Amino acid sequence: MVELKTEQSIDEMRAAGRVVAHALAAVREAARVGACLLDLDRVARDVLREAGAASPFLGYRPEFAPVPFPAVICTSVNDAIVHGIPGAYRLRDGDLVSVDCGARLGGWVGDAAVSFTVGRPRPADLRLIATAEAALAAGIAAAVPGNRIGDIAHAVGTVCRAAGYGIPDGFGGHGVGRRMHEDPGVPNEGRPGRGMTLRPGMVLAIEPMLTAGGTDEYTCDGDGWTLRTADGSRAAHAEHTVAVTADGPRILTAP
Repeated sequence: MVELKTEQSIDEMRAAGRVVAHALAAVREAARVGACLLDLDRVARDVLREAGAASPFLGYRPEFAPVPFPAVICTSVNDAIVHGIPGAYRLRDGDLVSVDCGARLGGWVGDAAVSFTVGRPRPADLRLIATAEAALAAGIAAAVPGNRIGDIAHAVGTVCRAAGYGIPDGFGGHGVGRRMHEDPGVPNEGRPGRGMTLRPGMVLAIEPMLTAGGTDEYTCDGDGWTLRTADGSRAAHAEHTVAVTADGPRILTAP
């Protein structure tokens, strides 16, 4: 069931989205060579606490997970695609880092992700990240009333495939509201003109995930959470929470 949000509810979700944006900016600033992933999680926790927000990630346990998620951010490094658990790893020169963060404020959730490099970047990584961001922008542009979920999926997938990148099979975006994951699902590849019709008041997390090697296959670490590229290539992830409005898409997790 899809809940249509009122203009007031969307404004309240924007407040949660700002907290997410601030947390991601703070984590990115702290993510220097030698920084510990656990310390980055602490940075995000501080931002949430100072804003009076809670984390929808911490303690989250979907059906596939053997244990609840133990952090407020996901930190996926190099060949990790999504859901990386912050640990003792210290960032190295040239690492590609994807950080996913959520915030719950006033009963509403915001969810976003960003990818970036640490130290001296590899040109291939910069192209991968730029493509993830371009795919996200294309998906957002398609989030208008009268379009369909398939139009968003097609926009995202077209950008990814044109660049020769893979799209992890079965993973994509989702509705957002009182809960972090709501209906409808938003695939990262699909046929235009198919799926649910977009209506004002729908709020969606659009989140391209790209693999540099071009394969859609992935593996899961023993922690039951971290997904990695099957071929060991690098991955990038970009995400915003977006409201469908009569005036066009409204990005609720923009800085």
